[in-house]
Amino acid sequence: MTTTAPDVDQSDTIRLAPRPGSTGGRWAEPPPPPPPGRGHGRLGRLARGPAGDPVWVRPALLALLAGTALLYLWNLSASGYGNSFYAAATQSGSQSWKALLFGSLDAGNAITVDKPPASLWISGLSARVFGFSSWSVLAPQAIEGVAAVGLLYATVRRHAGATAGLLAGAAFALTPVAALMFRFNNPDALLVLLLVAAAYCTVRATERASARWLMLTGTCIGFGFLTKLAQALLVVPALGLAYLIAAPTGLRRRVLHLAGAAGAIVVSAGWYVALVDLWPAASRPYIGGSTDNSLLQLALGYNGLGRIFGSS
Repeated sequence: MTTTAPDVDQSDTIRLAPRPGSTGGRWAEPPPPPPPGRGHGRLGRLARGPAGDPVWVRPALLALLAGTALLYLWNLSASGYGNSFYAAATQSGSQSWKALLFGSLDAGNAITVDKPPASLWISGLSARVFGFSSWSVLAPQAIEGVAAVGLLYATVRRHAGATAGLLAGAAFALTPVAALMFRFNNPDALLVLLLVAAAYCTVRATERASARWLMLTGTCIGFGFLTKLAQALLVVPALGLAYLIAAPTGLRRRVLHLAGAAGAIVVSAGWYVALVDLWPAASRPYIGGSTDNSLLQLALGYNGLGRIFGSS
């Protein structure tokens, strides 16, 4: 009896070359294809963007961010040290950690500037790392501007699409007041970045009734308070109303989530207010702009109701 070898479908197998010294080759299964989206590296995925986007979207976004950086950083030192009042506080923060903590106008910690020090923390650290110069003072604000443009794009894109996001980012970047603000060292640059971040977090929270994202909204606003006090609170009614109306959950949960976000504002801003007021007055600088050496009075008086009613 004779037998015949079964047919081999060579489309499903590959013939391996014989090893040296062997009498023949062997059959083996082909290697599995690479998983989708793999094999191109993280840099490639960053350049391509999400799978559902047209191929031109991510290059357009990268071009927008690069153009914004060029616009805000080009010839930046022509502004010198910008606002010399805050530049002096940045220099003090580069020389004294206590001055950095309190936003002192001088390294001897006699008096602070008339704002909370969050923006000075960033520029002060920049001056500590790179040395005190025009660039180390002004570049942090320009970078904050680029970040704000990117966050605005991400915020608008989630509901209106990539094209609308790119248009919103470009309009924001080219607005003259924004171009001036992000090339100067007033606290407004960080304040705007934090408020755009709060809007982004609110959009994310509203999509799935996420208490976590809403707490992040409150945290952004709290640090905005530590940047320019009550101005950061002006967006709270709008963001809160948007979540109260649009979050896909029951009214009770929406109210509870908003209460949690309010608590996040209090905690993220209140820790510093408490630290300043609990610190012995004799060993810290005088709170500039206040009438009783109190950060809370500064928030309610000169930088609060005083600006609304013109009594400061």
